[in-house]
Amino acid sequence: MNRCSQLSWTLRCALLTMLILLSMASCSTKTELTNESELIDFATRNAAAWSGQNPEDLASFYAENGSLSVNDGSPSVGRTAIAATAREYMNAFPDMAVKMDSVSQDGNHATFHWTWTGTNTGPGGTGNAVRISGYEKWTIDSDGLIVESKGHFDEAEYQRQISDDGARSGPSAVTETLGSQEMR
Repeated sequence: MNRCSQLSWTLRCALLTMLILLSMASCSTKTELTNESELIDFATRNAAAWSGQNPEDLASFYAENGSLSVNDGSPSVGRTAIAATAREYMNAFPDMAVKMDSVSQDGNHATFHWTWTGTNTGPGGTGNAVRISGYEKWTIDSDGLIVESKGHFDEAEYQRQISDDGARSGPSAVTETLGSQEMR
C-alpha cells in the first residue's frame, strides 16, 4: 500500500469513528425535559390528567415501573397501581381539579407545585369541599416519564376540611378507602 493510500485509509477510519461517536452521542440518555416550556407543558398536562377522571391517562405520565407516594406513605408501583390510586381519588372527588401553580427542574428532577380542589361527594363522602396546596418531587427518566413521584401536602389541613364537623371526630369514608395513600 502506498503512502497516499495509507493516509486515505486512516482518514476514512477516523471519519467513520467520528460518525459512530456522534451517532452514539445523539442517542444518549435524556436526563431532563428539553426546555422550560416542555416541562411546563408536561406539568400542565399532568394536572389536567388528575382533573380528567381517567386514571389511565394519569398513569401514562409514569414509566412502566414508576412509583407514586404521598407524605412518605407506601408507594403505588407500576402504572396499574398508580391508576388504581388515582381512581380512588377520582371516585371520592368526582369534581376534582388540580391546577399547576409552578414547576422547576434541576437535572432529571422536577418539583411540581399544585393546588387541588374538589368536593367529597363520592360513595360515603362527607359532601365537604377541599382545597389543598402541595408539591411533588419527580424523577424523570430518559423517555421523559416519571420514574418516581413523592407528593407532599398538609395532612392535618386535609383532614380538617374533609371531616363533617371541621375537626377530626372519626374516619371519613374517603380516608378509610384511601388509607395511607393520601393523594398517591
